[in-house]
Amino acid sequence: MQQQIRQWLESIGLEFTDMMSLAMVLGLIALISVVIHLVLHRVVLTAIQRRGQHSQRLWQQAITQHKLFQRAALLLQGVIINVQAVLWLHNGSQTQAIIVTAAQVWILLFSLLTLFSLLDTLLTLMRQSPLANQLPLRGIFQGVKLVAAIFIGIMIISLLMGRSPLLLLSGLGAMTAVLMLVFKDPILGLVAGIQLSANDMLKIGDWLEMPKYGADGAVTDIGLTTVKVRNWDNTVTTIPTYALISDSFKNWRSMSESGGRRIKRSINIDTTSVHFLTSEEQERLNRNPLLQRYLNDKTQELGKYNQQSEVDLSSPLNGRRLTNVGTLRAYLVAYLRSHPGIHQNMTLMVRQLAPTPEGLPLEIYAFTNTTVWAEYEGIQSDIFDHLLAVIGEFDLRIHQTPSSNDMRSMLANLQPAPNNP
Repeated sequence: MQQQIRQWLESIGLEFTDMMSLAMVLGLIALISVVIHLVLHRVVLTAIQRRGQHSQRLWQQAITQHKLFQRAALLLQGVIINVQAVLWLHNGSQTQAIIVTAAQVWILLFSLLTLFSLLDTLLTLMRQSPLANQLPLRGIFQGVKLVAAIFIGIMIISLLMGRSPLLLLSGLGAMTAVLMLVFKDPILGLVAGIQLSANDMLKIGDWLEMPKYGADGAVTDIGLTTVKVRNWDNTVTTIPTYALISDSFKNWRSMSESGGRRIKRSINIDTTSVHFLTSEEQERLNRNPLLQRYLNDKTQELGKYNQQSEVDLSSPLNGRRLTNVGTLRAYLVAYLRSHPGIHQNMTLMVRQLAPTPEGLPLEIYAFTNTTVWAEYEGIQSDIFDHLLAVIGEFDLRIHQTPSSNDMRSMLANLQPAPNNP
């Protein structure tokens, strides 16, 4: 093209030097490049971006958000400049070599950025699928980005050096140990991500608890090298991805999927308040609808047993009798069976644990019919509020370590009364 311009000018009687004809070709290349840039970015891409921002389709929003078309347009501009330099400048000239090299570096760089935008767009779209959401796609895509960046970096260096990329790749073989050390975390993270996905150990949205790293919250991101957990206090904990394979952690997903969350809490009863029920106490408790069936059936069972055994019931040591703590257990079971917040198809029991110096632990073991944290805590609190309020009806006392106020009251009672004059 440069030679043709010079010959055309000479044919009409104008003489131009090689430098002037080169300047005209470079000006023409720059003019065409500017016009193409304005058309693409001011007209085409502006219309596409405006449509994508107002579109209800997710794929259009994702493409606009991750600037896929903008980077593809810049890639196309580099290709056009490269083609113009090859066609319009002298082959083998230094100017052509500089422009072609710069254009090819531009093409490689924006090819990499376009690939990044394409992967980010695919990741956004695939996260809408429940099946794809279980896979560590972010870690895999980050691994692809890393490999692509290394490959493009080698291509750019070889292009600037004017050497074959194979020479650089052969030299990298001797640096394998160094590369393994530098990229140790990404490699371990990629392997860990595949293992987490293959074994269905973790996915975004799971409730993860890992005390070693101070993590207790929802998983928000599974990356190539790190996993982000938003704790319930709204802090964010970052855990190395490989640590989820090498260390143990608790995933509460199964609890959430089961539809019930466990209540496992006990109160300590003062053992000195445990006794056999008297007839008056039994008659009073029998007025409660939840205890009527239990007391009637248990009374008949014990009466039949004692009659068959022909025991002397004048001594409390003989025969079988109802106790206030056993009746309390029966009441709590009936209360939980009728509670609207308790899951009736899961384990439900009220049991005694081994006595301790703090008293006799009476434990409630049941499951709520919701896994929502606030609702779960509300149901659990209501149950124990009721338990603490009704325990006096069974003539039982809660064991409680004496407080400073108890000590002061005790000392005040021990002080002798003042002598009257």
